[in-house]
Amino acid sequence: MTLRKPSLKQLRSLCAQPHPDDGVEPREWLKEGRSGRKTSRKAWQLCGQVAEALGQVLAGDCGDDVLRNLQVVAVEPAPDASRLLVTVCVQPPSEVISPPLVLERLARASGRLRCEVAAAITRKRTPTLGFRLAIPVGDQPGRSRF
Repeated sequence: MTLRKPSLKQLRSLCAQPHPDDGVEPREWLKEGRSGRKTSRKAWQLCGQVAEALGQVLAGDCGDDVLRNLQVVAVEPAPDASRLLVTVCVQPPSEVISPPLVLERLARASGRLRCEVAAAITRKRTPTLGFRLAIPVGDQPGRSRF
């Protein structure tokens, strides 16, 4: 069954003033209101699994001292489950470790970290990992800015 938009002549015969949305399928009208897809429960479940796997890899058998001091704060879909944004922070906070050094080491180790994530999750394709560093703000412990 084909849905076709009624002609302007038909619309004028049915109402006093035609509007641009007259004759539009209601399902199509609702689709226009969405700016993006809602992140599903499965995507958030995957984020939790990835956070757990990365936390174990960074705390355990990581050969790099800079990466061993990192703690996974959050993992979010960015924009969907095919790419994940991992937020990490240095624990304990250190003035010696600079943010550019941390991000450079994470970029260098991203292939190995992605391989560890692939072993920990059950998916056909392993998501791409992006990293950002949370830097503590001032004297207030527990508060971070991204």
